[in-house]
Amino acid sequence: MTTALPPALRPWATQLSMFPEDLARHLGPHVARLSAAVGTLRPRGESEGGEPQGYDGLSRRGPFDRLLVSEWLWALEAPEELVRRAAFGELSFLKPAFQQPRGARRTVVLLDVGPDQLGLPRIAHLALLVVLARRAEAVGAAFTWGALQTEPAHATHTGLGGTSLLAWLNARSTTPASARHLSAWREALDLSRAPEDVWLVGSSRLGRLEGAEGMSRVEVSEPMEPGAHRLTVDVRPAARVPRSVVLELPPPEDCVRLLRNPFASHPQASGWMPRKADRRIVGFSFSGDGRRVLLFSKSGAVEAMAVPHSPRATVPKPRRVQVPPGQQVIAAGWRYSGGLLVLASHLGGYVMHGQVRTPEGFRKARYHAADDRKRPALAPGTPPSCLVSWVDPRGREHLWLRDGNARLFSLAPPSSVGTSALGLEEEAASATAEVNSRPLCVLRPETGGTSRVRISRLKVLGEGLDRMSPINARQGDAYFGYAPSGGHPDAGLLAVRDSDLDWRLFLDTGVSVITVPDGYLVVGVVQPPAPSPPGLVALHPDQRTFSFFSGQASRMLAVATGPVVQAAASHGQPVLGWLTQAGEFVLWDLMEQAVLYRAIPEVTT
Repeated sequence: MTTALPPALRPWATQLSMFPEDLARHLGPHVARLSAAVGTLRPRGESEGGEPQGYDGLSRRGPFDRLLVSEWLWALEAPEELVRRAAFGELSFLKPAFQQPRGARRTVVLLDVGPDQLGLPRIAHLALLVVLARRAEAVGAAFTWGALQTEPAHATHTGLGGTSLLAWLNARSTTPASARHLSAWREALDLSRAPEDVWLVGSSRLGRLEGAEGMSRVEVSEPMEPGAHRLTVDVRPAARVPRSVVLELPPPEDCVRLLRNPFASHPQASGWMPRKADRRIVGFSFSGDGRRVLLFSKSGAVEAMAVPHSPRATVPKPRRVQVPPGQQVIAAGWRYSGGLLVLASHLGGYVMHGQVRTPEGFRKARYHAADDRKRPALAPGTPPSCLVSWVDPRGREHLWLRDGNARLFSLAPPSSVGTSALGLEEEAASATAEVNSRPLCVLRPETGGTSRVRISRLKVLGEGLDRMSPINARQGDAYFGYAPSGGHPDAGLLAVRDSDLDWRLFLDTGVSVITVPDGYLVVGVVQPPAPSPPGLVALHPDQRTFSFFSGQASRMLAVATGPVVQAAASHGQPVLGWLTQAGEFVLWDLMEQAVLYRAIPEVTT
């Protein structure tokens, strides 16, 4: 509930109380500015009749039989002052009140939910609904509203409430508003008889629809300027002079909350899931496609868990593999079709827990090192590697892993007899991932005999002939990242270090250079909600604070409860994961700025 609004927002306190206080404070200034532009709904005067119902305040006009008794004192003490006050309209009269028949007046609002108004313009729609609801309430008018592209029989709302607003936020359409939609609402609400107070909210094209004559309009548009984070709202009442208002929007993360669920409190890391001591998480990684998170526990078990799609979603039960005693987990991966794979070392060889695809079906697999001097190694303090999978046109599954020394190993498809080879494919791979159903890796620059440093390369795995693309970055540390669109044609969103502080982001429009301050540890790259450009997620030297660096001013993303020992951002979805020194594991939604999942070690006594 909103309890501490500034005095200027008190008239809309009832409507704003539906929102958390921080969002109400963001929405409040928009409400105040739009209210001034819209104006008041003029109450019915005495000439309109109605049953008398006492008095309702004071007025500067009226017959002398309703003059306040205190004003008559001027006639006795200073008659000239009484005449002067009457001439200048300074006398006070009792204002009569009248009981109006129900349904005598109503405000109707029809909002465009088509492609012209999706996204940020709906924040102006939300503020306008608050304005018009309060405006109607002030004069006792009914308030009816709905989305133009929906069926009136199923989507007509009366009054303003959380349920109706959520239904409207979910009512998105790919069809532009048309005269057919407006005609359906006119017929359903009986608006054919000179409507008193009907508002069309959307783009300027609504004013050209047949049947819109005589209706008030509010036109909302986004300026076509790089980096602009505001809306232009033109208020065009049917019988008043148009007014234009510019609304400066709140921070992007608050815009997302307003558009997805404006009634949820500011996300706090309050939900948690205890884990027993033997299941304490000691490391994690995201799957090759970035859609699952792999959790490595103290007991040697590996879990593959689907990432919750929202902070309000139920946490799914993970798939779990417990390796037998005497085996050490080397790598793990998840396939969309095939499930969980766990590779463990055993008696000088390697055994795969889970089945690998072959042309004849799924099969268990064992591997031997093609060169005993070159085996996958786990770096101290790092989790097992991530397995990247690809199925060739013949139906054979190929697997790759990048070990703790940044070497890329390939696992040959299972053979019908004996074991398959596990061999070294690249000496220096800084990142691997599955992007658009293709396995990729970034190779560090090579140092030739003359110590000439070359640039990094992007390699497509699994193809007969090595297919490589040059990446103009000279150090080679790399991260694949999440972006809904606009990424590199082959790699999606890709960040590669060029120097100690400079990183290059490779996009479809070219290369963007981002500088990260000294001491920060880059853990991923992501494209946040528009209008924010792509940028890097980095851990502050305090080992607790995550910040976002892009072409705009840097900003804080999240703060861990303790020192972070591992962190990574998924390239398949806008999710950041971190593990603290105390064993707390958190998945953080970079879009909604909220905790998706949180696990802590169970306290034992």
